[in-house]
Amino acid sequence: MSSLPCFPTTGEKPEISQGTNERDPSNSTGVLQLQPILATGGYDRTIRLWQPYTGQRIRTLVHSSSQVNSLAISSTHDLLAAGGYERIRLYDFNRPYPTAQIDFGLHKNVTRVGFQQQGNRWLYTGGEDGKVCLWDINATKRPSCMHIFECQRPVNALCLLPNQVELLIAMQQGGIYLWDIRSDQYDLVSPEADCAVQDVTVSPNGAYMAAITSQGKCFIWTLTAQGTGLTKMESAICLKAHRKYGLRCRFSPDSSLLVTCSGDGTARIYRTDRWMLQAELPIERFWMWDAVFNYNSKYIITASSDCLARLWDIETNRVERLYSGHLKAVTALALRDVSVGSTADTTGKGLSSTH
Repeated sequence: MSSLPCFPTTGEKPEISQGTNERDPSNSTGVLQLQPILATGGYDRTIRLWQPYTGQRIRTLVHSSSQVNSLAISSTHDLLAAGGYERIRLYDFNRPYPTAQIDFGLHKNVTRVGFQQQGNRWLYTGGEDGKVCLWDINATKRPSCMHIFECQRPVNALCLLPNQVELLIAMQQGGIYLWDIRSDQYDLVSPEADCAVQDVTVSPNGAYMAAITSQGKCFIWTLTAQGTGLTKMESAICLKAHRKYGLRCRFSPDSSLLVTCSGDGTARIYRTDRWMLQAELPIERFWMWDAVFNYNSKYIITASSDCLARLWDIETNRVERLYSGHLKAVTALALRDVSVGSTADTTGKGLSSTH
């Protein structure tokens, strides 16, 4: 069994983090720079920052304009992006009190936000208005829109390939676009007719792509780089992952595991070498909205509609931490699992080998 020194070594119950004792804000800049951070958000219009392994709640950020649909942390570790209704907010970890630095209006819900991972030069967003936007976040005054891809239908999810120039776009009406942001070339695949694609993801080593549908099926493709052309997507397998609504899928940093989340109250973890089920993490009566692996792929954090986030030991299927404090469903997670100055590779092996 893998272990962390701060975990309890005795007792049957997981430690519950109520988050009532936040750290001293006068020293918060140094605290945020030097430790891992878990961000949780949801329908109570707050974002909560935690030390993921001790369960210490560091701070609560008010996101008063709407619920939080999506969270992402920049590759430079200092920015947190939050997507909500008609708005994206950026929070700066380097300030004593992280506050929304940028507000710019959009139409309908922003369903997914993410950062470019090389140089942190731009932010990508997609939402119910059918637009995928690339934003220059290094603009001197406010973010400027660099590029727009018109999908003409609601966007549920986005994922940037490891090559940092191709973007996957999952559609509410079904289908997944692969868009080359340099050439404007695109391709379209449809895993299941008349079925919403809820999420799409790519393994950090660039070998696999996965998408989960509203029917609970998870489709897997193999990816092959094509030089200057679009990456080739070849259908590999379909997993009957869940009996109810599929919500989220993510690969582990070492590309060895895939997690799927569902309205059936489970997160299921598959090994990518044989696509066999390794673990099922259940809760009762509630939806499992999101999940994210830690840097060494030994632990996973889940978000659910019972107002909790949980940290699980994958080997034992045991809950090691409960993050309690949200008043409504927790629907979005983002994890910064290494200190800013660390040289640890959190993107998995072979990030640049296939692209």
